[in-house]
Amino acid sequence: MRMAGRIARRLAALLGLAAAGLFGWLYFAPPELIRVGSGYAAKIVCSNVFIAGRDAEQVLADDVQAPGHPLLRLMSVDVDESAGTVRAGLFGLFGKGLAIAQDGAGCTNVPDGDVAAAKLGPVPVAAAPDTDALWPEGERAEPSQAPEVGAVLDDAGLVGPGMRAIVVVKDGRIVGERYGEGFSQATPLLGWSMTKTVTAAIIGTLVGEGRMSVDKTALFEDWKADGRARISLADLMAMSSGLAFNEDYGDVTDVTRMLYLETDMAGFAAAKPLAGEVGKAFSYSSGTTLLLSRLWQEAVGDPARALAWPREKLFGPAGMKSAILEADARGTFAGSSYMYASAHDWARFGQLLLQDGTWDGNRILPEGFVAWMREAAPASNGEYGRGQLWLRGPEGGSPPGENPDTGFDLPADTFWMQGHDGQSVAIVPSQGLVVVRMGLTPSTLHYKPQAMLAALVAALN
Repeated sequence: MRMAGRIARRLAALLGLAAAGLFGWLYFAPPELIRVGSGYAAKIVCSNVFIAGRDAEQVLADDVQAPGHPLLRLMSVDVDESAGTVRAGLFGLFGKGLAIAQDGAGCTNVPDGDVAAAKLGPVPVAAAPDTDALWPEGERAEPSQAPEVGAVLDDAGLVGPGMRAIVVVKDGRIVGERYGEGFSQATPLLGWSMTKTVTAAIIGTLVGEGRMSVDKTALFEDWKADGRARISLADLMAMSSGLAFNEDYGDVTDVTRMLYLETDMAGFAAAKPLAGEVGKAFSYSSGTTLLLSRLWQEAVGDPARALAWPREKLFGPAGMKSAILEADARGTFAGSSYMYASAHDWARFGQLLLQDGTWDGNRILPEGFVAWMREAAPASNGEYGRGQLWLRGPEGGSPPGENPDTGFDLPADTFWMQGHDGQSVAIVPSQGLVVVRMGLTPSTLHYKPQAMLAALVAALN
């Protein structure tokens, strides 16, 4: 019995040491997957609390845990509204995710914990929108009374699961809109990769002023000594740079590492080597859009002026008062992924593209720039435009190699902005039509907004 007792005590001690070692490992050197998860949780909760005014626990449950990796269901968050911080971790302990609120610039993920280095200077904030004037001058809408339009917007199958906002613009006026429970026309919503098209438009404002050229090469000093010197701004815009970059969101890959583990996202992307021939291979990459953000901010010159540029040159002139671009921990806008705006403002941006970059009689983008954006990128097999936009709709579970628009009666000039988890803006110039669809709709649900768009085209005609 004494021997058994000694063995039991030794086993207990060993188990205690193992548990302590495991705790220490997870606490002081957590695996990268846990760090990605905690960074993601902190960032999504921070932005939705401080930009959209949503409840932190609801955001954690609905936006982070429900649709995501099983590991995310073990995340908890601590929000300090007075300090403007959100901390997240596995069981609240492991991973040490941190995001901070920035005045006028949403939230920033701070993977190294250096809050002082991550703080931006003041970013201009827009005046409150006019809720009485008719859209697009204000926020008031006069929906169509046509029962066919209402039938489309009330069809759960057409609007899709997890819908949060739909806005339909015909000939410059909102003719229909719907909102999910807890959301309204004023709720800022994350566009994810639709932000890429906004980045292209910001570059257009600088092209118009002669500060940038799409033909420029030798874009970064470190690139001048190797084959990357041949990469042009146009190659980056067309997702045809040849740079290595893994865009898989399922694990710790280039894109998740860049967004949640790197303080300098553009620096991380710029260090990637060539993996294909410049201009000849299409490879969708959020890293290339971070490079575009770094380049346009450098083209502005003064860092403070660069922070103000989007509102001064794009959002303000187009009436997009809710639009907020978020930056990384070194002050580069995360132009691949992080813009929040109301559905009304996403519709304004779509209308700007439909109107060839003009707004209220004023030219915001240079003449012909939107047409150039819509030209098929030579390496994309006709799927992607030169200017960070799609020439076909979301895949929604289409078989590999099949055009996802197959089977839908869509006008030939339709083009799209697309974002993660079911964000889309369809622009149809021949119909004077812009259709915004925002939601929380993971790709595993196989939702396609093409069906809704085709039904709306038929109803409005």
